[in-house]
Amino acid sequence: MNNPHILGTESIGKLLLQYSIPAIIAMTITSLYNIIDSIFIGHGVGPMAIAGLAVTFPLMNLVIAFCNLVAVGGSTISSIRLGQKDTEGATQVVGTTLTLCLINALVFGGLTFLFLDEVLLFFGASRETLPYARDFMQVILLGTPVSYTMIGLNNIMRATGYPKKAMLTSLMSVICNVALAPVFIFQFGWGIRGAALATLISQFLGMLWVLSHFLNGKSIVSLRKGFWRMRRRTVGSIFSIGMSPFLMNITACVIVIFINNSLQSHGGDLAIGAYGIINRLLMLYVMIVMGLTMGMQPILGYNFGARKMERLRRTLRLGVFIGVCITTSGFVICELFPHGVSAVFTSDEELIGMAAHGLRICVAIFPLIGAQMVIGNFFQSIGLAKVSIFLSLTRQLLFLLPGLLIFPSFMGLDGVWMSMPVSDFLAFITAVVALAWYIRKQRGQAELAD
Repeated sequence: MNNPHILGTESIGKLLLQYSIPAIIAMTITSLYNIIDSIFIGHGVGPMAIAGLAVTFPLMNLVIAFCNLVAVGGSTISSIRLGQKDTEGATQVVGTTLTLCLINALVFGGLTFLFLDEVLLFFGASRETLPYARDFMQVILLGTPVSYTMIGLNNIMRATGYPKKAMLTSLMSVICNVALAPVFIFQFGWGIRGAALATLISQFLGMLWVLSHFLNGKSIVSLRKGFWRMRRRTVGSIFSIGMSPFLMNITACVIVIFINNSLQSHGGDLAIGAYGIINRLLMLYVMIVMGLTMGMQPILGYNFGARKMERLRRTLRLGVFIGVCITTSGFVICELFPHGVSAVFTSDEELIGMAAHGLRICVAIFPLIGAQMVIGNFFQSIGLAKVSIFLSLTRQLLFLLPGLLIFPSFMGLDGVWMSMPVSDFLAFITAVVALAWYIRKQRGQAELAD
C-alpha cells in the first residue's frame, strides 16, 4: 500500500477504494466538524453569530487559496515525479512545499490581521455581525502557519502512498475539535472565539502528526537537512499547477462578496445567515467529491507520468460516475427535507424558513456538479494548468457573477439563489466540451504516432 508504483499496476477500482475512501472520510470529517461548529455557534451564541460566521466565508476562501496554491501543486508534482521513478525529485518537492507554505502563511496571515476590520466590512459585515466575524478570524489568522503546514504536508503524504495516514490527520483533528468546541463555547463561555480556538488546537495536533511522518526517515519521501533551499524549476511547477485551485478560491472569494452584499440588500443579516447554512450543507457533498478527486490525483498523476493512457481514461470514467452519485444523494436529501436539515443549525424559525427555501433552489441541478468537479481535477492532475484554470474561472466569473448582477434586479432574493444552479449548469457544459476537446486531441496524436 505504501509503494507508489502499484498506481501503475493495481486495478483502478481497487486503487480508488484504497486512495479515495481515506480521503473521502477525511474530507467528510472536516466538513462535519465545520457543520458541528456552526451548530454549536448557532445554538450557543445565536443567529447573528451564524451570520457573522457566513461573513467570514470569503476571507476563509482567501486563506484556503494561498494554502492550495502550494499544497495542491506540491502534491501533484510529487506524484508525477514518482511516476517517472524520480524519488529524489519528489523528496525535494517536500521541503519546497513546506517552505512556501510557511512564507505564504506569514505574509498573507500577517497583512490580513493588520487590516481585519476593513476587510470584513468590505466582505459584507454589518455593525451587528462584525464583532462575531472579527473574534473568529483573529484566531484563524494567527494560526495560519500551523494550518498551512498541516494541509500542505498532509496532501503530499497522501500523494506519495500514505492515504490512510493522511486520513488519520483529519480524523485526529476533527475529534479534538468536536471535543473542545462545546467546552470552550458552552462551559467556558468563550463564544465564537472559542470555536476558532478549538479549530486551531486541533490543527496543531494534526501538524505534529504529519511532521513526525516526514521526519522519521522511514517514508518514501522525507524532510532532509537544508529543506528550505528551493529550486526555481520546482517552485515554478508548484505554482503553475497550484494556480488553478488558487484562482478558483480567489474567484470564490470575489463571488461570495457579491453574494453577501446582494443578500444584505435583499434580505438583511438573516439572509446572509441563511446562506451560511446552505453553504455548510452543500459543502458537505462538495468536500466528499473533493475527497474522491484527492484520491484520484495520485493515480492520474502517476499514470500520466508513466504514459499509461488507458488507465488514465478508466480512472476518469469511474471517478465521474462516483462523483455524480455523491452529488445526486445531496440533491435528493436537500429537496425532500430542506426544513429539517436547516433546523439542525438554529431554532430561529425565520432563519430556518429562509434557508430551506433558498436550499431547494440552489440544489436544482446539483447532480451535475460531481461530474464538473471530477473533470476539472482531471486536467489539474495531469499538469494541464491552463485548461484547469479556465474551468475554475468559468463558473465563478463567466457565469455566476453576471447572474448575481442580473437575476436579483428582477427576482429579488430568489434571484440570488437562482444564479447558483444556472451557473452550475453552464459550468458543467463547459467542462464536458473541454474534455471532448482533450479526447479528440489525444486520438489525433495516437493516429499520428501510428
